[in-house]
Amino acid sequence: MNTTPFHFPLNAWYAAAYDVEVGRSLLARTICNQKLVLYRQTDGTAVALEDACWHRLLPLSMGRLEGDELVCGYHGLVFNAEGRCTHMPSQETLNPSACVRAFPVVERHRFLWIWPGDPALADPALVPDLHWNHDPAWAGDGKMIRVQCDYRLVVDNLMDLTHETFVHGSSIGNRAVAEAPFVATHGERTATVTRWMENIEAPPFWAGQIQHARGYTGPVDRWQIIRFEAPCTVTIDVGVAPAGSGAVPRGDDPGDRGQGVNGYVLNTITPETGNTCLYFWAFARNYCLDEQRLTHQLREGVATIFREDEFVLEAQQKAIEEHPDHKFYNLNIDAGAMWARRLIDRMVDAERSDAPGAGPTVIPIRRAG
Repeated sequence: MNTTPFHFPLNAWYAAAYDVEVGRSLLARTICNQKLVLYRQTDGTAVALEDACWHRLLPLSMGRLEGDELVCGYHGLVFNAEGRCTHMPSQETLNPSACVRAFPVVERHRFLWIWPGDPALADPALVPDLHWNHDPAWAGDGKMIRVQCDYRLVVDNLMDLTHETFVHGSSIGNRAVAEAPFVATHGERTATVTRWMENIEAPPFWAGQIQHARGYTGPVDRWQIIRFEAPCTVTIDVGVAPAGSGAVPRGDDPGDRGQGVNGYVLNTITPETGNTCLYFWAFARNYCLDEQRLTHQLREGVATIFREDEFVLEAQQKAIEEHPDHKFYNLNIDAGAMWARRLIDRMVDAERSDAPGAGPTVIPIRRAG
């Protein structure tokens, strides 16, 4: 039963770290209000344990590794990868209750994924698809940001890209993004927002990319296809092609983007607490694959763009905390974010359904105009 007062489901896979972050040193992370310690065994297998010793609750991340086991830094209790205590100093008999919780771990798409809920439900098939992050047909890299806000605010931000016009006007935004029509659809666990902008001036970022990769300057057809998967993963299919080159889908014709440049912005946001989160992102591209310098430039450039988002989101979180009774108004551009929140609500409500008196958390919908 999920008794957490915060609005995140526990029966889901959450990114805990990039794979390169976890090695033979102890890494402390908090996921869904649960403190964890991560490390790798000598064969490379990743382990996630509760970061609190059974004996006196000292964080195990303050201890050390001996072989494949973790030694508490206070009184020397030793725990194996399953969380079972295997040694207690000064005594031969082990207390049978001496264990800490071990969490299911899956390593996929360059991330370590943790399941903080019922381990019996931890199906690896439910790990979100972020295959672009390691597919040889794509090149890219990313980072992790710790953001001082509710993870759902990051989801809101990604589901409505019209903010690019106003927050990122010097890089990826222009007036066309805010003015272009869009289509929002949804399924049982997904919501999608599709926007095409035809025969427009490319914003600075994309103008530079298509000129570098294709030698093209001129008007473009631009696309943004945002796909949310509950509870917290958003993939954004983005790019530009020469205007009129056939990239735009027409009827049953899916379009041909071959003359353009295509990227995927990969985002998965892990709730840390009720008002902080770990934002893992990467940008993958399907052009100039062997240009490592370009990979570095794009990673740092996207990081700069996301810092602009970080400032906005943290200011928004502070304002929400200062106005706890405020109800959000929703515009037409919020359709994708509204569906994402509803899908999150459904997951949380399903876990709380056996809690006496627990009802759904509803985001009031009041459309402007």
